[in-house]
Amino acid sequence: MSQQAETASASKPDVVPADGAPPVSLDDLANRARSQLSQEAWDWLEGGAERELTLAANRTSFDRVALLPRILVDVSSCTTATRLVRSAAALPLAVAPVAYQRLFHPEGELAVARATATAGVPFTISTLSSVSMEEIAATGTTTWFQLYWLKDRSAVIDLVQRAEKIGCEALVLTVDVPLMGRRLRDVRHGFSLPDSVRAVNLEGGAKSGAHQQTRHGSAVAAHTAATFSSSITWRDVEWLRERTHLPLIIKGVLDPADAVLAARSGAAAVVVSNHGGRQLDQAAPTAAVLPSVVSALEGVDDSNCDVLVDSGIRSGSDVLSALALGAQGVLLGRPAMWGLAAAGEQGCDQVLSLLAEQLRHAMTLAGCPDLEAARHLSTLPMPCERRREHDERF
Repeated sequence: MSQQAETASASKPDVVPADGAPPVSLDDLANRARSQLSQEAWDWLEGGAERELTLAANRTSFDRVALLPRILVDVSSCTTATRLVRSAAALPLAVAPVAYQRLFHPEGELAVARATATAGVPFTISTLSSVSMEEIAATGTTTWFQLYWLKDRSAVIDLVQRAEKIGCEALVLTVDVPLMGRRLRDVRHGFSLPDSVRAVNLEGGAKSGAHQQTRHGSAVAAHTAATFSSSITWRDVEWLRERTHLPLIIKGVLDPADAVLAARSGAAAVVVSNHGGRQLDQAAPTAAVLPSVVSALEGVDDSNCDVLVDSGIRSGSDVLSALALGAQGVLLGRPAMWGLAAAGEQGCDQVLSLLAEQLRHAMTLAGCPDLEAARHLSTLPMPCERRREHDERF
């Protein structure tokens, strides 16, 4: 990507609707974000792997969840507060790890972290954050740290120790990136990072191969291949478990058998995730496999392994559906970045406020005064063909 195509520059003002109206859905913020970003940055954020089949299926799988509301329940107040792993949260939601957030707004991760502090939900710091983990922790938000398994094991331990020192409340090990998925949008753009956006937690954020523009593929993918280890196994998970006091969350689980192995390896939680459709195309959509993962973990003796889910969450109703399918909570990725790109901290505030409002509204209509009631809702398949016809009309 050329320097002229740098994404969200400081010269771009925060977006305000022409009529002054606030956004009423996350799609409103997505549209505003797209107007703020270069095509390269938008495709980096929104794109998936190969033909983007899994990217599309993530949404379809949530669209196919039909809820059976309960009636004659006192829902004069709905409580959304919970604990995610060991962290208090005002919503059953944490912001997912997203790399290089200064691509979308000059304040990057700092703006999102301040918004999560206001909303009372955890913020997951990416290994590839464009703001240091120490600066993010200084915002006062609840932090988790997401770890990629690096070829340099001493760098792995350094990151974990820094995360412990700044008070992170969980360690999120992402296990579905032995190499970066083949994301054709980025390949076609020859995507690379502008000099101003760096993975500052790695080697002091020095300029890397991710900044070297190429005509033959994604420079970021090439940098990932050179930096990440593809040899990680369950033995490494156990090695890591022995070297940190932080609860370990395994992110990137789809097969129930792997969820069982994670629980037996001492994981405090798993995240049912296909990396937002950005890794293996035709990997299973998360809502489709979530119930089987929950069921498998219920069969593990002496396990207290929580289940979180990401990839495709776009509304409070989706959060409610995830709870009904057995999750303790969700991780939110792209929509948080829509808010960031649209209007910085204010846009992130709007995303999280909308989701909170939508979730309380959906819980009320479904007869759920609290999250435990939400987890006992019954579900059926939704006839999506008719829904698509409806969407075309409206």
